[in-house]
Amino acid sequence: MTENAKTKTLGFFTRLLEEASAAERYRYALEQIEAAERLGFASAWVAQHHFHEAEGGLPSPFVLLGAAAQRTRRIGLATGVITLPMEDPVRVAEDAAVLDAVSGGRVQVGLGSGGNPNSFPAFGADFAERGPSFGAKLETLETLWRGEETAGGNRLYPAAPQLPGKLWQASFGTFGAGIAGSRGDGLMLSRTQPRRDSPDAALSEIQVPVVEAYLERLPEGAAPRIMASRTAIAVEASERAGLVRRTAEKLRQGEADRLVGRDTSGLGDEELLVATDTFLGTPEEIVERLSEDRVVTDHATLVAFQVHSAPVTHEETLRSLELLATEVAPRLGISTADDALAASRG
Repeated sequence: MTENAKTKTLGFFTRLLEEASAAERYRYALEQIEAAERLGFASAWVAQHHFHEAEGGLPSPFVLLGAAAQRTRRIGLATGVITLPMEDPVRVAEDAAVLDAVSGGRVQVGLGSGGNPNSFPAFGADFAERGPSFGAKLETLETLWRGEETAGGNRLYPAAPQLPGKLWQASFGTFGAGIAGSRGDGLMLSRTQPRRDSPDAALSEIQVPVVEAYLERLPEGAAPRIMASRTAIAVEASERAGLVRRTAEKLRQGEADRLVGRDTSGLGDEELLVATDTFLGTPEEIVERLSEDRVVTDHATLVAFQVHSAPVTHEETLRSLELLATEVAPRLGISTADDALAASRG
């Protein structure tokens, strides 16, 4: 086990996809973040999705995290991710700076260049130009946060020189990971990735080269920050069969083929869970499977668990959070905030 693995922290990730109204989704997310804090999760991450209700329920993550900041005291509050090419970088800089101020410095900013291509035109953005746009807007963000002058001689208020050191970049491949590493940013790895060329490859086999590209470019002396996002739903043994069946039914409605990048119609329920990187089962089963995930065991500094794409209820999510914090995380060497506090006190 590497040194990084000894200091892994526990995170909670949500895309707000419950079968409920928008108001209920937001209430559920806030209650889940509060529960995560009580259970010792170090950070809570919320995804941004515009327009498409079935992909995610939150277009304005800073607004929700502002509400979470007033209901919590310790847990880190993070975006996973802001699709920067579709956003005004000045507003992103301002919103992040204000949120960091009102939360007592608890913000982490996850950024990405991708997203649904159909959403880009509404923002006057060109999906084909997302790479150059991301780079230009990222430069604007950092200029503003450092308190430097921008167009018209303006300076950001409040300035936030601490935020460039709390940036994360999402990447599926080695090229993007190398860029994130060269800047000293954190690297965010997806819960699953298509592998058309290697359909039987484990997720960690796909992602370890991405991690290595990140580490190779990391400046000397810079501490790696590597998030392994994983779909993990912990359940009691008596509840397992029913949730496996419901999840497989949902995945077969077209989502499985999209996630995996190939035809999955011939797979059984359990095979479908494995193919879509869905870690669903008792705490013991989740620990057994994740113990074989080299990104989790050898490289991650943060493991962020989410329930998607399983069709779980709010109550099932809360129970899963409890089991993940109390039974799964300790066996995988993932530290909770309570562990860190105890260590600091000797």
